Amino acid sequence: MNAAIPPSAVLQRDHQPGTRLPFEGSSRIPFWVYTDAALYQRELKKIFYGGHWSYVGLEVEIPQTGDYKLAHIGERQVLLVRDRVAPRDKATDDGIRVVENRCAHRGVRFCQQPHGNARSFVCPYHQWTYKLNGDLAGLPFKDGVKSVDEHGECINGGMPADFDIKDHGLTKLRVATLHGLVFASFSEDTEPLQDYLGPQVMPWLDRIFKGPDGARKLTLLGYNRQRIPGNWKLMMENIKDPYHPGLLHTWFVTFGLWRADQKSRMVMDQQGRHAVMISRRNEAGQAAVKGAGAASDVTAGVTSFKANMTLHDDRLLDVVAEPWWTIDDPSNPGQAITPTVTMITLFPSLIIQQQVNSLSTRHIVPRGEGEFDFVWTHFGFADDNPEMTQRRLRQANLFGPAGFVSADDGEVIEFSQGGFRQWGEGGSTLCELGGTGTEATEHMVTETLIRSMYAYWKKVMSL
Repeated sequence: MNAAIPPSAVLQRDHQPGTRLPFEGSSRIPFWVYTDAALYQRELKKIFYGGHWSYVGLEVEIPQTGDYKLAHIGERQVLLVRDRVAPRDKATDDGIRVVENRCAHRGVRFCQQPHGNARSFVCPYHQWTYKLNGDLAGLPFKDGVKSVDEHGECINGGMPADFDIKDHGLTKLRVATLHGLVFASFSEDTEPLQDYLGPQVMPWLDRIFKGPDGARKLTLLGYNRQRIPGNWKLMMENIKDPYHPGLLHTWFVTFGLWRADQKSRMVMDQQGRHAVMISRRNEAGQAAVKGAGAASDVTAGVTSFKANMTLHDDRLLDVVAEPWWTIDDPSNPGQAITPTVTMITLFPSLIIQQQVNSLSTRHIVPRGEGEFDFVWTHFGFADDNPEMTQRRLRQANLFGPAGFVSADDGEVIEFSQGGFRQWGEGGSTLCELGGTGTEATEHMVTETLIRSMYAYWKKVMSL
């Protein structure tokens, strides 16, 4: 036996898929959790198609009646649609619908355009036609074809006499909206959206999206898309991990956007599935924008720290504080708090980013056990002046597939997946910074949010 490999790992590696023993706790996750195809199919069923709310888009993406956008929940393609609404119903019905992009006749994905406007949806194969709300409106030759032969008129073909159009519409998903965010669920048992998100997380969503007079009107600034060769959970881990930003990301540690000495907080819902990482840039971080300067306690020995690195264009970090940044601290009522960064992870597939003036949603779309699409939607507010809009767009260069920061994350996720495959069935990740518990913390030297997510994941997956 190779002495470099723990005997327990060898034993675990010999287990066949479907016969593995349960693993204890949530601080050491076996590599097969990221690589097993059968487990991934179970995740799709229990998480993405089960009792969870999944993000599908922003209301601002479909402003007019008939507007639609293709989206995904798990691997199932859906349509986010703005339906017709009678004037008398507009006070209670926003017309937002989500239907599956799969014809009820032969299962064809009938819509191929990523977005557009339509009066109805028509399957190209056999011309079955659907209303915007997913109801079947009609189909060719439902009642057969009349013909005349030597015996007189007769009807050939047609659907059976008991065929009812009302029973053959598209799959309609439950829909819930919050401050312009649209979520959908395949399950009838999913709890109400605000209960699902929880009172611990809701104040941080309200901070970004809810203005003093109700929901802020959003403006769409653009998209980025990339495909990352790693398990979908790795991106959820990445954004629940405050350990790595001041170590991996040259831009964060050099220019002071995220450092271990900054005032931080880790918030999670009662189930441990959703989380918010909150941080405020301190004086050292603000000074770093003008020049990295000498190494400090939190940058000494950090290879990503580049003391002589300067910007050719200072506008990339032209940070302007916005009034909505400051809120009454949910954890300490009566005390104001002004974060410069909030990273909200809503299980299973949404990340909402506020990094200084840059705002975006990030949507995780799994593509098998070892790959996922990552879709960035950058947005601003309708009352932004032109200077703020340009500032948001410039700062968005830190993020996305080729972002000065986010390119690092995609790369290390690929490296992680490669390491898991290399080992096979044995081995596990080590996630014990700050202990093995799942409590909230007031600092960023912890991996508690990752442990909390896997504690919840284990319950859902019955592991």
